[in-house]
Order: sequence, then C-alpha cells, then structure tokens
Amino acid sequence: MTAPQPAVQAMVVGRRADTGRRRQRVLAALADAAKNGTDISVTAIARHAGVDRTFLYRHRDLLAQIHAQAAEPVTAPGGRGPAVSRASLKADLAAADARTARLAAQVRRLEARLSEVLGDQVWRETGAGGPEDTEHFKARITTLEQQLIDLELKLQERDDDLAAARAANRELMAQLNRSEPTTPR
Repeated sequence: MTAPQPAVQAMVVGRRADTGRRRQRVLAALADAAKNGTDISVTAIARHAGVDRTFLYRHRDLLAQIHAQAAEPVTAPGGRGPAVSRASLKADLAAADARTARLAAQVRRLEARLSEVLGDQVWRETGAGGPEDTEHFKARITTLEQQLIDLELKLQERDDDLAAARAANRELMAQLNRSEPTTPR
C-alpha cells in the first residue's frame, strides 16, 4: 500500500478542521439557545449554527445533546425560574380543548332541557294540550315504531326466502336443460 499523497493528506486535514469548526458552532448555538430560552430543535440549532441539518444527523452525539436539551425544562431569560416549554403549552392546550368540549356538550344538554321545559310550559299556558296528552302519543309512536320494525323483519325474511326460491328454481331449470336431449321438432 502506498502512502497518501500530500494533496489528499491536506484535504483530509482541511475537512477535519472544517468539521471541528462546525461542531463548535453547533455547541455554541446550543449553549446560546439554552441561555436565552429560545426554541431548541434540530432545525433551529442548525439554522443558528449555519450548518445543514444532515450535519447534525451524521454526528449522533450532537443530535443526542440537542434532543436531551430540548426535553429539559427551559429557564426564562435572566434566570427568573422555569419558562413555559412547548410540551407544557401543548398539554395545556389539549386540556383546554377537552374542557371546552365537555362544556359545549353540557351547554347542548342544558339547552335541550330548557327547550323541553319551556315547551311544556307553553302547552299548559295555551291550553293546546298538556304533557299527559303527549305521553299517550309518545306511547303510541313507540308501539307503531315496534310494529314497523317487526314488519320490516318479516319483509326481509320473505325477501330472503324469495331469493332462495329463485336461486333453487334457476338451478333446477339449469339441471333440466342439461338433462334433456336437444331434438328437432
């Protein structure tokens, strides 16, 4: 094996020096982001350090430092205690969304109940009929709905029987046609 040529050796040394400078810029950007409480993400650190994100993915140790620091709670600038992190804001937003959904459902239930109570009150005050009349009609509707369901089930059963009979008829006709000799008349 031959020794590397001086030009190749110079390129290797230059490449290593360039990588070292980039690593220092990434570490400085990471320290600066932690000190100032700014966003710590691969994209933000790469942009601040002036390197491509692929550089960070090729250097797993730097990537691990970024992820570790991003997971830690951030302190507010000036050291005034912990600042709000993106994860805590997302958790707060999810909790607020869930509470909003619960409150909206409760409002819908209360509006429906209010509508029902006011409707009953209007029925009584106008003399158009009372709640006891509606109970009779509700019972009749329930009975008719059940009858409708029963009739639909019977109709479905008959449709199934008819389809089966038609299929059997087609099969019998096919067998009959296969067994009869074809003679001219």
